[in-house]
Amino acid sequence: MKTTTAITVGTATYLAGLAVGYQLLLRRKCLMWGATTDEVARIMPGDELLADPDIVATRAITIDAETTAIWPWLVQLGPGRGGAYTYDWIENLLGLNMHSADKILPEFQNLTVGDTFELGKSGPRLRVATIEPEHALVFVSTDGHWVWAFGLYPGTEGTRLVSRNRITLPDSGLPTRLFNRLIMEPGSWIMERKMLIGIQQRAERGSTSVIDRPIAVQAG
Repeated sequence: MKTTTAITVGTATYLAGLAVGYQLLLRRKCLMWGATTDEVARIMPGDELLADPDIVATRAITIDAETTAIWPWLVQLGPGRGGAYTYDWIENLLGLNMHSADKILPEFQNLTVGDTFELGKSGPRLRVATIEPEHALVFVSTDGHWVWAFGLYPGTEGTRLVSRNRITLPDSGLPTRLFNRLIMEPGSWIMERKMLIGIQQRAERGSTSVIDRPIAVQAG
C-alpha cells in the first residue's frame, strides 16, 4: 500500500512539474506561434460564436502571394476533400481520412454557409458558419465547443494567414485537463504549424510573385 501511494504521489508530482514547466516555458509559443501581439488581440470573424472559451490559440504565417492564390486552398479543406496540408499519416492514424492535395480541386471550390463535414467517425462535425471570399472562413462544431476561423490580411510583405481556435472544454477531472494541457495543446501546435506551412508552400508555388524560388520550411 505504501509503495502504491508513493508511486501515485510521485506521478502526480511529476505531472504537476510538467504542467508548470509547460505553462512557463512553452504554452505562449504553442498558442501564439507566428502571431503578433496585434493579431492575437484582433477581433476576428467567428469570435462572437464562442464568447467565453477555455482555450484560444492564434497562429499565423506570412505568405508571399495574393489572397486570390491562398483562398482556394482554404476552401477545399477537409477530409475527403483537399485534406489539411499537415502530417497525413498522423491524421489517418486517428481515422480522419486526410489526404492533402497538391493542386486546386475545382469540385471542392463551391463551399457555402451551412455545409458540414465530420472529422472522423468519433470526431466533431464542423459546419461552415462564415464565408467572406478571400478574407474570412469560419467553421464551428455542431456541439458548440469549437470555433475554427481563418483570416487573410494583406500587408506590405505579403498576406498574413491567421488561424484562430476557440475551444471550450467539458467539465472533467484533473487527469483529463492535464491531458488536454500537456498532450492536446502541443499536438495541435505541431499539426497546425505544419498546416500553415503547407498552405504557404502551395500558395507560393502557384503565385506569379514567386518564380523559381526554392521552398524554405519555416523554423520555430
